[in-house]
Formats: sequence, structure tokens, C-alpha cells
Amino acid sequence: MTPSAAGALAAKAVTPTIPIVFSTSGDPVQGGLVASLSRPGGNLTGVSRMSTELEAKRLELLHEAMPNVAVIGLLINPTSAVAATISDDIRAAARAVGRQVELVKASTDEEIDSALATLVERRAGALQIAGNSFFYSRSEHLGALAARHGLPAIYSGREFAMAGGLISYGTSVTDAFRLIGVYTGRILKGEKPGDRPVQQPTKYELIVNLKSAHALRVELPTSILLRADEVIE
Repeated sequence: MTPSAAGALAAKAVTPTIPIVFSTSGDPVQGGLVASLSRPGGNLTGVSRMSTELEAKRLELLHEAMPNVAVIGLLINPTSAVAATISDDIRAAARAVGRQVELVKASTDEEIDSALATLVERRAGALQIAGNSFFYSRSEHLGALAARHGLPAIYSGREFAMAGGLISYGTSVTDAFRLIGVYTGRILKGEKPGDRPVQQPTKYELIVNLKSAHALRVELPTSILLRADEVIE
């Protein structure tokens, strides 16, 4: 089992026969992991957490939480295969609600620090961090940095909210790994991964960190709090 698209691609390059079960936040077809979602083919199958498809929804939630913010910063990893798709989707969602997006890019720790400082200079009033495995591995750093710059932010996974981020919205990691476990068991019993369709979790989580809201002096609307699956106080 591989926890990321990059790991799955590396494993795929090494062996065309050993079964591989992956978890990815992006589109596994676009990312070159499988031929199609319904019939992956080859020796790979797994779970797509649909993070890319949820980016526009996150922008809508951030606008709902911060309706008076005119400029929203967007942090993207430019090395991601879906970076352009994410940027286009978020810009379209921002135009629909009459907001401006300031795009910054980072694929190293130094670039993250520089990118958020740039957003402050550009007077961004809130931040959206696009789903990416590199950003997941920096959840605590990103949460602390956004707080230091006074940027209320929305993230793609609960790890960020637990680390001090304001809001996270994404598929349930627990549900995703349950599906991976089911597939791993089936393959160990002899099923071929290429015959098993890529799964997509159906459980989504909206996590709100009220401690961070108070620290940032953000008053979240009741509509967000009532829909939250978990509120950290």
C-alpha cells in the first residue's frame, strides 16, 4: 500500500506485476496511475480522496465563513500534476462570488514561508491551501505560519484543523483507509487489482477550530458551525 500518488508512481515504475493499492488526493487517471477509474488495468487500484474535485467547494466555504474578504490567497504546489486544474477551478469559484484570487506557489519549506509573506503584502484577507501530500506533511508548520500572519485559512484535511488551522473540509481519511484495507484483503485472496474499480469515499468532514477563530478574531457564522462535523474548542 502507498499513501500518496508519488509513492504509487514510484512503485509502478519498479514493478509491473506486484499488486499496488494506493491512496491519492488527485485524479489517478490524470496522474498516470491507472487507465480508468472503472477498470484500472495493470497492477494498481486504490482510493481517490477527490481533494481536487473539492477545491471549489472549499472556496465557497471560505467565502461563507469570511464574506467580507475581497482577496483570497491560494497556495499551490506547482509540481502537482493537477496544479493547473485546481487553479482554474478555484478562480472560477471565486469569480462566481465576486472575489479576487492571489495565487502563490511553493514546493519547499522556504517557498512556503516566502509565499505566505507575499500574500500579506498583496493584502489577502484569507487563505486556501490546495490539497497536496507535501502540504499534508507540513500541516503544523502551515497552521502556525498562517496564524502568525493573521490569515484565516481553509485546508483539505482534518490534520490541519487539529494543528491549529481554522477550517478543514475533505473526505474522511478513516473512511479512505477502511476502503484500502478492504481492497488489500481482496487482493491477498487472489483478486486482480486491475479488475477492481478505484474507490471514492462518500464521507466528508467539515472541521472547525474555534480556538483558532478566537485567536484570529474571526466570528464564524452559525451556518458553518451548525454544519461542522467537529468543533475544536
